[in-house]
Amino acid sequence: MTVQVEGYSGYKANERPLRFCLAERWYNVVEVADRWYGTDYCYFRIRADDGNLYVLRLNELTQQWSLRDR
Repeated sequence: MTVQVEGYSGYKANERPLRFCLAERWYNVVEVADRWYGTDYCYFRIRADDGNLYVLRLNELTQQWSLRDR
């Protein structure tokens, strides 16, 4: 599922997610619990301000974010 994400950009674009929009509601990222890399993708297991865990995936080639299964 494609999701709108606002990310922190330091030395590179989208270093980590700061907040994301799901079903027209914005969630703030409280914690990045884990981060790992796949081929052309970066995954973030994050805890949102609703207390739930989510996995966001960033396609590093297109800079497109998506929501993955936990």
